[in-house]
Amino acid sequence: MVAKITIPKSIEAVLNYNEKKVQKGAAECLCAANYLGEAMNMKFHQKLNGFEMMNNLNGRATTKTIHISLNFDPSEKLSNDKLIEVANVYMEKIGFGQQPFLVYKHEDAGHPHIHIVSTTIKEDGSRINTHNIGRNQSEKARKEIEQQYGLIKAERQQQLMKPGIKPVDIEKAIYGKSETKRSIFNVVGAVFSEYKFTSLPEFNAALKQFNVVADRGKEEGRIYKNRGLVFRILDSDGNKVGVPIKASSIGCKPILDNLEKKFAANEVTKEPLKQRTKNTIDECLQLSSGSMKNLVTALQQKHIYTVLRQNAEGRLYGITFVDNQNKVVFNGSDLGKGYSAAALQSRLSSVSENILTKDETNSSDSSGSLQNEMMLQKHQEKAIATTSKNEGLLDILLSAKEQYDNISTNLLKKKRKKKKKNRDF
Repeated sequence: MVAKITIPKSIEAVLNYNEKKVQKGAAECLCAANYLGEAMNMKFHQKLNGFEMMNNLNGRATTKTIHISLNFDPSEKLSNDKLIEVANVYMEKIGFGQQPFLVYKHEDAGHPHIHIVSTTIKEDGSRINTHNIGRNQSEKARKEIEQQYGLIKAERQQQLMKPGIKPVDIEKAIYGKSETKRSIFNVVGAVFSEYKFTSLPEFNAALKQFNVVADRGKEEGRIYKNRGLVFRILDSDGNKVGVPIKASSIGCKPILDNLEKKFAANEVTKEPLKQRTKNTIDECLQLSSGSMKNLVTALQQKHIYTVLRQNAEGRLYGITFVDNQNKVVFNGSDLGKGYSAAALQSRLSSVSENILTKDETNSSDSSGSLQNEMMLQKHQEKAIATTSKNEGLLDILLSAKEQYDNISTNLLKKKRKKKKKNRDF
């Protein structure tokens, strides 16, 4: 369990923060400890008045609010009752057991966590000393609670405090400008500083997996002509939604001039990382059963995100790999001749033919195998020639394979009938 403590100046601001989360459905007020009423029955001003009554007892103190977050490992699925229990034990151990406090369960992160809001002013008007409370009382309480409830220790949980890049929550981001800016800032800042890319399409390939895109606008437009750049959110269909954010307004300044400097610098640093990506693609090709869809899935399991580029007719003409283990982006052809879109399609076809040839060898003699291969090739050519303009490469390959399966089944049935007939004679 990881505990974080802040001492804000305004109780109203902290309460507003948590209550707005509740209104948006991203949080729930679990408990109102040492209040006269239940949390579910109290409105905002009733909760605020409970704190202000205590705060008004001390006119000298400049800080009267404490805001705590208790963060648990993603594997720990604690019930609401257990979260309330942990909160009560923690507050008692740090000296706030008799204070009014509110417990909020937040659900807008990748790990379970609660926020606790309280006042440092006691019933007699004195103030609870919070000097070094995080290092002293909180640290001791945290260790005892981990032991008592069998929680994962904070030392093993520090990765929670430095999470990986989180994809944009599209529904929340398009709700308003502030949500959009915050979401884009987080993603763009992390990709810009951590990933190695050498072109705008490669930069976008890395961004796309987090639902963000860098957009120069139309060539005849003002943004493009002035070498401007904006960032947009992508919905599940790849459409740009929400409010565009200027590159110059983002802290890392990912404007076009700075990106181009990155492109040049990354040319050298990417080179040593090629082999891992190539080896992984080679390995996944053998597991893909001749299907591009299966290849993409297999690569995803190896932490490589694949971007397929298709023309208006659905034909595949380019492929880009985002190696998230090494945080590097490669256009297929940059890895070598065997890794371009066309070369990979050819290699996938070879894998498919090898699998089919092996199956045919097991089910018929060499003459029958040759005949079936010829029939398969003929039907594949026919499928490709008659495919509609909107049909993609994957559909072609899958359709051809389905036709082959039907042909193979029919041939096998005919051969069995022929053998049975010979036995009758």
